[in-house]
Amino acid sequence: MAVENLIDLAERLEDHLGDPHDDSGSMSFQRLLRYDEQEEYPHEPTSLLQRWGIQEYCLPEHWGGKAGDVEVGFNLVRLVARRDPTTATALMTTNVAFMPTWIAGTDAQGTAAVEAIRHGSRMAWGLSERRHGSDVLANEMRAERVPGGYRLTGEKYLIGNATVADVVGVQARTAERNGPAAWSVFNLDKRQCPAGTVVPLPNQRLHGLRALDMSGFRLNGVFVPEENLVGAEGQGLELALKGAQVARTVIASIALGAVDTALRVTLDFAESREIFGRKVADTPYSRRQLAECFADLLLADAVSTGAVRGLQCNPEQASVYSSVVKYFLPTLLERTAGQLSVVLGARFFLRDHPHFGIFQKMLRDLSAVSFVDGNTVVNLKNIAAQLADLLAVARTAEDPARDEAAARAAVMYGPGVELPAWRPERQLLVSRGKDDALLALPVAIARLRALAEERPGPDQREWYRRAADVGDRLFGELDRLADEAARIQREAGRGHTGTAEQFRLAEQYCVLHAGAAAIHLAAWSGETLGDGVDGAVLLLQLERAQRLLRPVETVTDTAVVDRVMDVLGGMHAEGRLFSHWPVRVRASRSRATL
Repeated sequence: MAVENLIDLAERLEDHLGDPHDDSGSMSFQRLLRYDEQEEYPHEPTSLLQRWGIQEYCLPEHWGGKAGDVEVGFNLVRLVARRDPTTATALMTTNVAFMPTWIAGTDAQGTAAVEAIRHGSRMAWGLSERRHGSDVLANEMRAERVPGGYRLTGEKYLIGNATVADVVGVQARTAERNGPAAWSVFNLDKRQCPAGTVVPLPNQRLHGLRALDMSGFRLNGVFVPEENLVGAEGQGLELALKGAQVARTVIASIALGAVDTALRVTLDFAESREIFGRKVADTPYSRRQLAECFADLLLADAVSTGAVRGLQCNPEQASVYSSVVKYFLPTLLERTAGQLSVVLGARFFLRDHPHFGIFQKMLRDLSAVSFVDGNTVVNLKNIAAQLADLLAVARTAEDPARDEAAARAAVMYGPGVELPAWRPERQLLVSRGKDDALLALPVAIARLRALAEERPGPDQREWYRRAADVGDRLFGELDRLADEAARIQREAGRGHTGTAEQFRLAEQYCVLHAGAAAIHLAAWSGETLGDGVDGAVLLLQLERAQRLLRPVETVTDTAVVDRVMDVLGGMHAEGRLFSHWPVRVRASRSRATL
């Protein structure tokens, strides 16, 4: 979808949802806080969004949906999440549960599922179990082959939408042997099961996403027709892992939306609250905090832009960037939200206040992103296992390989470039040593230096040059990581990928990928997303990434902070989404006293 069409669609959704500070609206902060306090499933908001048709933009066109590009559904869910991450999660759970069907379903299965979802049906993804969590190969749900189908026996626990869903995608064992081919996926339609055979498990009270249906179910020999098997028997683990790559990538929309609101309400406060004769936003310390938090949010935005677009144009590397996104974004943005709470001070504790209550809710809901669809450890484990090959390719590739990677990166990070049709079945479970964000980084840095000479004004040119210098330093960190990885392998032997030291290197690799993403977006987006990436904002993003590696070496100068605050203040005054995407949002200030 063309950028202007995506922006128009996003703004139409914003208009449909109205001003979140208008208490009479169906998706006002005040009303959503009541759902949260009462732990009541958000039926009205989800129905409002279904009437608008948001689900159709997450369903494939060839089966009756409207999803062409993944980034469309991603950005629409992000706009929902900036009002309520719980409602966004409830909607996204259906999309995640549908992924095995999208990847391997028949035309009959896909058409029927899309038609049902378009008419309001909800889905749940029955993967995790009480005793096994992320260890899906230890799961105990069994599917016994019988004439005409299978009988499912077992329990699924801590499943989003488990009780409210009409259809549940269930991963179950279909072979006694161990190994990845022992599992299959079935779509269980609860409406077709005899009464009482699908036993709901109690809804769990949560710290964040309090209004979400997070429960489970127990099956005891429930019959599932053979035509409800998704893909081939034994394909279940592959479908679960490929679906997880998508889920881990697109769930970043919830983190981005939550922190957009957290930053927006903090800025409302900082621009209106006076203390010791000056506004909070004008005090040097708070000013720096706000600028850094804005840079963090845009750094996360750059990482997710490449990853989301990469699902379509670079599916072979989905195993890397999906894990990078799932580890890096919630880790970074939880820190960002905590930093914003320092600016709010005592106001952060005013739970019933219509303005600050939503800030607390966003912090609580944001924390759930770290563990949903693969927790931090699972994603770092995936990077740690591939780290040696990733480092070797990124460090030693010849120029032709880097140029090829740069051509792919120009599509991943160039929002104005048309994407190929999404074929999720083409995603690979390992990247074979390739991560174009770092493989093509030297090419992007060279382009950044060339763009520096074209930037308007000496400050912008200088900031672009300095950003390129930081990029060189980040690329140089690959040598250090490779040396450390080699030492760990020598000392720990065959089990080196599971050591705490290797996981620490995986964390640092994710930081380097994030910094590279910011450079690529500046290098390849051109003026597609407005006037191009501001030099000060880019520099601060990269310095924030560098500071995660070397905390004492990077302290941004005041001129950069002042320019970043000008950009932030301008976007806030214009009612812009805090993103590289120039989307107008309904974002008036609360009428309550701040």
